[in-house]
Amino acid sequence: MTAESGTAALSIEGLRLSIGGHDVLHGVDLSLEAGRVHGLAGESGSGKTMTGLAVLGLLPHGSRVSGRIAFGGRDLLGMPARELNQVRGAKIAMVFQDPATSLHPMLTVERQLTEHMGHHLGVGRKEARERAAGLLAKVRIPGPEEALKRYPHQFSGGMRQRIAIAVALACEPEVLIADEPTTALDVTVQAGILRLLRGLCDDLGLAVLLVTHDLGVMSAVADEVSVMKDGLVVETGPRGQVLREPRHPYTRSLLDALPVPPGENSP
Repeated sequence: MTAESGTAALSIEGLRLSIGGHDVLHGVDLSLEAGRVHGLAGESGSGKTMTGLAVLGLLPHGSRVSGRIAFGGRDLLGMPARELNQVRGAKIAMVFQDPATSLHPMLTVERQLTEHMGHHLGVGRKEARERAAGLLAKVRIPGPEEALKRYPHQFSGGMRQRIAIAVALACEPEVLIADEPTTALDVTVQAGILRLLRGLCDDLGLAVLLVTHDLGVMSAVADEVSVMKDGLVVETGPRGQVLREPRHPYTRSLLDALPVPPGENSP
């Protein structure tokens, strides 16, 4: 069951990270709410993806991390590995940038969807298959029953990303981290994926962290926006406020680099 809308589904407090002696994050603070999309923007190397990976404990060997990541009344950073494995993929899921690498090329779509359910939900093969077909229908894959039998390479890039989203939703997570989910797609396909994420957030009450370097993407789907620079959140606020009246010079510079300021087209 997801958290009630308006409550913090996940909060990040003072998150610091160093890798190989190099400081990557310098005290990141973020709060995700159920039924809302929180956009995390910034240029490459600003620490956006590492923030998402830290939530799931998917950091490189030798990383040093401190602070607090609160979820379900627990601190994920202090959680034993076995317990974290029960959270990862089940309660908190992630969609990666390139579905061509996140989906296994040698496994059918059905197997990639149902293995998660068997492990985390303990459902039988028949029920898992029915759930899998339902998920493909939810993410608007045509002919879901037939699609289950196929392999990732038999789908377009946009369809593969929809399948990756279905895999992330397989165990009914409360939090979804989407790391640059539209970067590898053409513009028209990007719009469809963004509408899908927005609809899933609204329909399922998901708390979504949308990581992107493109503030234009934020104008389409985000409720709140945080801007990162050099491992630190420099500005956070409602979408309209951040995009129309930025307080930090770095946010202003990102907006000035866009062909059309997104705030002008935001609802």
